[in-house]
Amino acid sequence: MSDRRSEQSPGDEPSSSSPIPDEVWEQFMRDNERDIRKSAPKEPSARAREVTERLKGRKGEPEGWRTGPAWQEMNGRAARRRKGWAFVGVPLAIALAVVAMRPSLIPGDPIGSLTGTSSGTDTATSSLPDETAAPTAPPSAVARDTPTLAHPFAGSPALRWADGAAGIVLPKATALGAIPKARVELALQQTRKLLIDANLNPKVVAGARPETALSVLDPEQPGVLDDLNTSLRSPSKTHDPLFLFSRFDPKEVRPAGKVIKVRGRITFKQGKFEGVAVHADYTFVYPVVPADGSTEVARTIVRRVVDTELSDPAHYRVTPGRLNLVRYDESAGNSSCDVYDGYLHPQFPSQLSSGGGADPTGPSMDPYDRSRDIGAVPEGCNALSRT
Repeated sequence: MSDRRSEQSPGDEPSSSSPIPDEVWEQFMRDNERDIRKSAPKEPSARAREVTERLKGRKGEPEGWRTGPAWQEMNGRAARRRKGWAFVGVPLAIALAVVAMRPSLIPGDPIGSLTGTSSGTDTATSSLPDETAAPTAPPSAVARDTPTLAHPFAGSPALRWADGAAGIVLPKATALGAIPKARVELALQQTRKLLIDANLNPKVVAGARPETALSVLDPEQPGVLDDLNTSLRSPSKTHDPLFLFSRFDPKEVRPAGKVIKVRGRITFKQGKFEGVAVHADYTFVYPVVPADGSTEVARTIVRRVVDTELSDPAHYRVTPGRLNLVRYDESAGNSSCDVYDGYLHPQFPSQLSSGGGADPTGPSMDPYDRSRDIGAVPEGCNALSRT
């Protein structure tokens, strides 16, 4: 596993003792699509991308729009970095696999007896306040608990995080010098729309094309939409949709319930190109179960840092109301390393004994740690301290 989406009521949760029927899955898709519309205006792997394509400006091309040696080396195509996956020790993985196949071998709570956890209950009593500044430390340790269909966030710091789009809270828009408040508000709303569609839209998460996210990006920005369309059409190591979009293969996994946990913040300032620069830093926690009907729950944690700019069409050749994508970095926890098919691939404890995926080579990482700059995550296939 590695470091690499809204509302839910108890009555909507599937049973922890049976597979998810097709009709429940279809209802989940319909419900979440409706919620998304209402709210709009490995560590298994890590990826990083800077898109600092220069704008074709009426005032000339701004200095510094291309940054870093990768831009000179790759003719404006950004370098990507991919980092590790979460790892569970093999002896424990083998034991979990045996129990998954023959739970009667161990009395009582078999998984809990092996791991020192209870049978998966959500015990948090209150939600955390909105994040307004960068944390200074990782989330505190929580009682180890086995996630279940009924309680998919048991044993996770994300239990107290916001649900879905409710976690993407915009700051109050204010004018920035000569930039009116209305333009600031538009930049914030468009960035929020991008984040929601790319990471919380159930159809996108299940592999569909992120039409809304793409629609807020400026077609005048050189290469960006071309690169994204290539990644969606023909995923590869250099063109990977996971750099910007969270996607799972529905033939492999399905969501464990309706809720995706979200934590992060958005800030804004005056940009380099007489526009509004928006910075977003969010972590999304996705609980999933195998699509074959198993009720074993795993969590994939995706952190994204996205910088956008709504530039001034009076001075630059841009599409009014559309965002320029300046930078996007990603790290994912609990997704196999060295797989470039455009999907996140969570590892389940019962699968680890088979030896699939790349062995972690880097230090252990905490995918919930938002105090660490995403660019500071080491290269390679890192182990995870928790999921």
